[in-house]
Amino acid sequence: MKPFSLDATDIRILSAIQNHGQLSKSKLAEIVNLSPTPCWVRLDRLKAAGFIRGYHADIALGRIGDFTQVVVTLSLTQHRKSDFDRFETTIGKLDEVTECIATGGGMDYVLKVVTPNLAAFQSLMETLLAAELGIERYITYIVTREVKSARPNLAGLTAKTGN
Repeated sequence: MKPFSLDATDIRILSAIQNHGQLSKSKLAEIVNLSPTPCWVRLDRLKAAGFIRGYHADIALGRIGDFTQVVVTLSLTQHRKSDFDRFETTIGKLDEVTECIATGGGMDYVLKVVTPNLAAFQSLMETLLAAELGIERYITYIVTREVKSARPNLAGLTAKTGN
């Protein structure tokens, strides 16, 4: 399969839907500065190529309730592929874990966890430890306030430098 090459217009389309979610054909075309039909064809091509994983709303959790947010750094005892696979499969099934990234260095994973309260978070951690996933140690950081939450600036990331 031929690699998919993105041009500046594709990046503008991806940036527009990243910033605004689903848009009408005419509104997307207006933002991207392209006529509606070619813009929609490009969007369909980007979807088919797997560049768009879904559309989401950015919900202000604090307006709904006083939830507990915790960042957890975690390391496993063993570092075999099967150990990572078992852990990642389990984490993928937990609604409370909203983000999980594998890292290199001192810790294997960084998780963002949202629970109704601190007791629910502790119960979740006890369940994970009882599941014998090979968790060697974990460190928790209680989120006191969110300073910034953003998606990457696609145009900035993909800009050509030095050309």
